Amino acid sequence: MLQNTKCECGHQNPIGTILCESCGKPLVDDLPADLPLEMRYDGVARRSQKQQPNWLDRVWNFFSSVKVAVILIVITLIGASLGSIFPQEDTLASSVDPSEFYRDQYGTWGAIYHALGLSRTYQSWWFIGLLTMIGASLVICSLDRVLPLYRALSKQQVRKHLQFITRQQVVYIGEVDADPAEWVRQASELLKRKRYRVWTEGDALLAEKNRFSRWGPYINHIGLIVFLLAALIRVMAGWSMDEFVQLDEGETKQIPGTDFYVKNNRFTLEMYSNEEMPKELQGASVVKLYETDATLYKCTANCDDLTKEPVLEQVATHKIRVNSPLSYGGYSIYQNSYLQYAVPKLVSVRPTLVDAKTGKSYGPFDLPMQNPPLTYKVGPYTLKLIDIFPEFGLDDNGQPMSKSRSPNDPAFVFRITGGDLPKEGETYFYFALPKSKGIEKQINEAAAKQHQNSGRFSFEVRMEDTTRSNFMSGLEIRKERGMPFIWVGAGISMVGLMMGFYWQHRRIWLRFDDRRLSLGAYTNKNSYGLRAEVASFLRGMDIDVSPKALDNRRSTR
Repeated sequence: MLQNTKCECGHQNPIGTILCESCGKPLVDDLPADLPLEMRYDGVARRSQKQQPNWLDRVWNFFSSVKVAVILIVITLIGASLGSIFPQEDTLASSVDPSEFYRDQYGTWGAIYHALGLSRTYQSWWFIGLLTMIGASLVICSLDRVLPLYRALSKQQVRKHLQFITRQQVVYIGEVDADPAEWVRQASELLKRKRYRVWTEGDALLAEKNRFSRWGPYINHIGLIVFLLAALIRVMAGWSMDEFVQLDEGETKQIPGTDFYVKNNRFTLEMYSNEEMPKELQGASVVKLYETDATLYKCTANCDDLTKEPVLEQVATHKIRVNSPLSYGGYSIYQNSYLQYAVPKLVSVRPTLVDAKTGKSYGPFDLPMQNPPLTYKVGPYTLKLIDIFPEFGLDDNGQPMSKSRSPNDPAFVFRITGGDLPKEGETYFYFALPKSKGIEKQINEAAAKQHQNSGRFSFEVRMEDTTRSNFMSGLEIRKERGMPFIWVGAGISMVGLMMGFYWQHRRIWLRFDDRRLSLGAYTNKNSYGLRAEVASFLRGMDIDVSPKALDNRRSTR
């Protein structure tokens, strides 16, 4: 147990102080007398060394332990490794059932992986808790050490106790045949030329340089804390996004949760020819290139009104390839996958509304097969979509039904109002493919007889053009608002590492007792360089001594 008393120099030190804050004399009896002093924090008291801690001190002591910090980091690394065995849930398409995906793709181990919650490792409470504990450890470890160190370095005394000087890493003791005051003055000038800051007090001297390097580890800690905070805020809503959309050629879809829309203008797939392949791989189908010629739009009006067509403004266009995303406003759209259809898929049609009496046409308007708008304004008329049959058919009772969800023979039911039509309007069945035009006419004539007491209908919807797709492109949309903070944290950490690695904090104390010179020097790293520098300084003062002879640790073994 540390027992501290008032130092013989008259300075009252806090309990827990090892070396007097004023003169540097050791204050405890159990320090080995034949070894250099421990100077990492200049022997000042730290809160974690409190002798009678309360519960708050015990929490502080736990997180201030470097051993605890290392254990937390190791556990976190193990947890992060487990989370990387299989893909995480947030990388899967939103339409995929995670439990079925892991069971189908990875069998029993995949099912266990999902059941244990490892498929959401990086969003789990225990992983976030570990990161929080590491951050708390970094903060408390730093405060427990940097505040006492700052206090010690900012209150350094020039004249140190003789025992403090003679128990440093580098020590020289000898007689000097010169006036001590004049010798100190000349030594001060020489040390200043070596880029030391020098303070003198009579026949005592303190020289110091590169003190800023002592703050390198703590600046590194600040960078790591910023890095951890940036990692933690990813779980907060709006700070990160990872979505997946599938687009047929010519199709436009909204990016979920945003006002942006992305369009697949064209998908390109190129395969390696036999001439480009090694002989042993000739005949195999190997993809050379697949890219999506994409356009990004931003909604400027009617964004939340489902009854109106959104107004889109083009903001970016790019040919998206693997590792060449479309980037805009913090969003990055990556090429993730593709699907080639055996038969080209119908994506959209462009029909027109034709007055059956006058033959006058209105339109055309775009009618997509997937998620079509509910309302279309065509000339003086409004078409309201009231039903969809992707693959039209009739059930046993002769009622319309859909055989599947694929648009193999799509039929759309519109309510047409406006113009000179009655208030209730007319109902019209529109079949998008020419092969069903016969049944289209029959159904509409039957509807006209039943509801309008005539065998004719006022309007006809005719197809002008179709858009078909040979490929479906899978695009992954990511946004990381925390990424700039991650880079800032990494930059701060790099600055701290450079400060700690490339510079050393060096200090030299010397004092005269009559004509007897006692010199001690300390550095936080590279003691060999310090010995060489002190030997060079002494030679400049006409004292010839080898660097090895200055090694106090060597002389005490």
